[in-house]
Amino acid sequence: MTSPQNDPDPQGHQHGHSHGHGPAAPVSKHLRKVIAAVLIPFATAVVVGLVALWPGGAPPHERTGVGFDRQTQQAKVVKIDKVDCKEVNAAQIPTSGDTTTPPASGAGLCEKAIVEVTTGHDKGRTFVEIVHPDAPRQLREGQGVVVAYAPDAPHDLQYSVTDVNRKFPMTLLAGIFALVVVAVGRMRGVMALVALAVSFAVLTLFILPAVLQGSNPLLVAVVGASAIMLIALYMCHGLTARTSVAVIGTLISLLLIGLLGSLFIGWAGLTGNTDDSTGLIHGLYPHIDMSGLLLAGVIIGSLGVLDDVTVTQTSAVWELHQANPMMGARGLYRAGIRIGRDHIASVVNTLVLAYAGAALPLLLLFSIAQSSVGTVANSELVAEEIVRTLVGSIGLVASVPVTTVLAALVVSADRTGLGAEAGAPAPVRTGKGRRRRARA
Repeated sequence: MTSPQNDPDPQGHQHGHSHGHGPAAPVSKHLRKVIAAVLIPFATAVVVGLVALWPGGAPPHERTGVGFDRQTQQAKVVKIDKVDCKEVNAAQIPTSGDTTTPPASGAGLCEKAIVEVTTGHDKGRTFVEIVHPDAPRQLREGQGVVVAYAPDAPHDLQYSVTDVNRKFPMTLLAGIFALVVVAVGRMRGVMALVALAVSFAVLTLFILPAVLQGSNPLLVAVVGASAIMLIALYMCHGLTARTSVAVIGTLISLLLIGLLGSLFIGWAGLTGNTDDSTGLIHGLYPHIDMSGLLLAGVIIGSLGVLDDVTVTQTSAVWELHQANPMMGARGLYRAGIRIGRDHIASVVNTLVLAYAGAALPLLLLFSIAQSSVGTVANSELVAEEIVRTLVGSIGLVASVPVTTVLAALVVSADRTGLGAEAGAPAPVRTGKGRRRRARA
């Protein structure tokens, strides 16, 4: 129900939006002008950057037939027979398609799979795939698979199974994820999914093609991440001062991550060319700055967690102020930073464990080799992940006090009577205390 004392408020057209966890209460016209003076030039620069760096699509190239650059088609396993491994061709490539994997010793029963190509100009064509009993991937009848096509190879060796078709379980899992998000988040969940789709579009239509076209990876990442940040935050949380404060806090933290990442990637001599995928990229597009690509990955990877931290801290300060309009900037900061410390502990631990989980096979190899911790940390593969983790974590930790102090300064300087909009009848006009402090 509308409170009568809000009616004369010149900003009263927004007073119904401050309840609970809904949209943020309005702030004064002066504060909106200050925030706009910061964000409008920034948003304009992002739009200019998008237009200037827009790639217009990925550059064409001739397929090498190596790794991910192979031509592939969809296929289906139509029949499987058991055969003696001693009778099959010892040179048969295993199901994985990895020619470096030695064939089985010859003992036991192998599987002779008849595979039918279901897409492409050879649709309906069948070929034989021999699966050894110790192969990492076994096949079954009716299973969908991905096959590699080598047009220059002999006719009988043009097709080989490289992977399993996982489209249905992946699509089903994505559908369950969307249903859960919408069921719990309702309209906010819908907007979060739309923002996710927009973020993916920026990544695939702008960031990746622009890097392939030869643009500076760091500049592309900064522009692309800024566009994702603006679209996602305002789409999910509304065009409010509270969201704007979170945007500014995220921007400052991203700049810190970019500076630290650039310094330590160069200082540690990290090339960014550490595995088969990056080696293939460097071979296909030698003009790409791989260390710059590594830094771009650090910035983009940190953005998602940064959004969570800055929005949470800003919302916490806003809710604290609405609960106690008498609280000044210092009190709001102290209360907000106590919440932020708990957030820091959980977020940093989550980030480190996420990177450790991704690198677990590599860490196992070092463990098998009985390498010392110093040797492991000094290798470029691990050092790259350490720098990525620590630089991102420093930015995350810094975002808590930065965003908290920004939010505390904004709401404590406000003059719209947020206490009344939050449902506190008497202390609405207690801004006098703040005015006394301001004069002091």
